[in-house]
Amino acid sequence: MRESFFSGKQTQVLSEVLTETETKKRVGILGGTFNPPHLAHLVVADQVCQQLGLDKVYFMPTANPPHVDAKKTIDAKHRVNMVKRAISDNPQFDIETIEVERGGKSYTYDTMLELIQRHPDTEYYFIIGADMVNYLPKWYKIDGLMQLVQFVGVKRPGYVIDTQYPLIWVDVPEIEVSSTSVRKNIARGCTVNYLVPAAVLDYIQQEGLYRDEK
Repeated sequence: MRESFFSGKQTQVLSEVLTETETKKRVGILGGTFNPPHLAHLVVADQVCQQLGLDKVYFMPTANPPHVDAKKTIDAKHRVNMVKRAISDNPQFDIETIEVERGGKSYTYDTMLELIQRHPDTEYYFIIGADMVNYLPKWYKIDGLMQLVQFVGVKRPGYVIDTQYPLIWVDVPEIEVSSTSVRKNIARGCTVNYLVPAAVLDYIQQEGLYRDEK
């Protein structure tokens, strides 16, 4: 019989800690303006979710920053509605509106701190593109943020992977589509079929969005 190095109470506490760790939800966060949400957003979220075995990925629209041209970043209600339509057919996708509800400019550190306080049973994986990795040293309270979440970097061609921060890297199929190109195509009367989900395109047409994009 193996000798135990823990007292009965210590064993119970250790068991509770291990159980809590094992039962924590593993949730990805994909932030952005989603102006509008498009195919690449969905592919990134799905690839990260499947490759890392996450329970869910939450799409987190930003609020309306005061310095951004309203023509480029439309009202948050439209972006929230489009995200909801874009993710409606995937049970592993959901939306997190904490920054929209707060309004104004939000720092990721403050947002994630509040989410962790609300959901202490969740481990968060914050998803960023390779183009954002070099900017991490400039992020507000980045060292503290690194203690709150696990960053996930999405590899992109042409970007050198060189950072002092502990990131998990995920390979994702390269898809050349951006919200800017979608908006410009709509303004020119060009098709965006298959660049955005059909439900999102229907919403854009119903609301008359992006017609005057410059």
